[in-house]
Amino acid sequence: MTDLRTRLRAVPTLTGTPPAWDPALAPETPHELFVDWLLTAIDAQAPEPCAMTLSTVRADGRPNGRVLILKNVTDDGWQFASTSTSRKGDELATSPYAALTFYWIPLGRQVRILGTVAAAEAGESADDFLRRPEAARAEALVGRQSAVLADPADIDVAVKEQAERIAADPGLVAPNWTLYTLRAEEVEFWQADPDRRHTRLRYRLKDEWTKELLWP
Repeated sequence: MTDLRTRLRAVPTLTGTPPAWDPALAPETPHELFVDWLLTAIDAQAPEPCAMTLSTVRADGRPNGRVLILKNVTDDGWQFASTSTSRKGDELATSPYAALTFYWIPLGRQVRILGTVAAAEAGESADDFLRRPEAARAEALVGRQSAVLADPADIDVAVKEQAERIAADPGLVAPNWTLYTLRAEEVEFWQADPDRRHTRLRYRLKDEWTKELLWP
């Protein structure tokens, strides 16, 4: 029987086809380059191009990660949303430091973003909530994310109850729903090379953004 290590080494990696890219022509701030890469991934029909890994810090200092959906990119930063009472919300309340990771396999591109996270004003968070599909709003209104589930049937009951509340009051907003913005301090753009001579461009924010190439 083939051992797992052998099986894993046989799995193809770096299978994407990176577009032409000259980091010398990169813009002065990372936001513009990120949006260009994101739209390229969308146009190339990369699977779920807005999916990203959000990494936070637990109260015991250990890292924690999960995949979320990017909501927007502004001059202030990268936006995502969740309930403030979720595990990620609790961790961000304890430590605002976080990281985002995007990986678009068909393009052989990865972006890593490090910075601090700030919560939006209540009105902006409410507006984000009301833009969500009704089913997603009902689930958020249940407000039990990451709690222990005794019986899967309880989900249907709880979500149905919240859907009925939404039907009666379409403007209903989950009280703890929060739009977050990660304000970047460091952003790295990584483009794969089949010979492992990957191209890496890092932006770092001091008084202003600086750019530097990194060894693969």
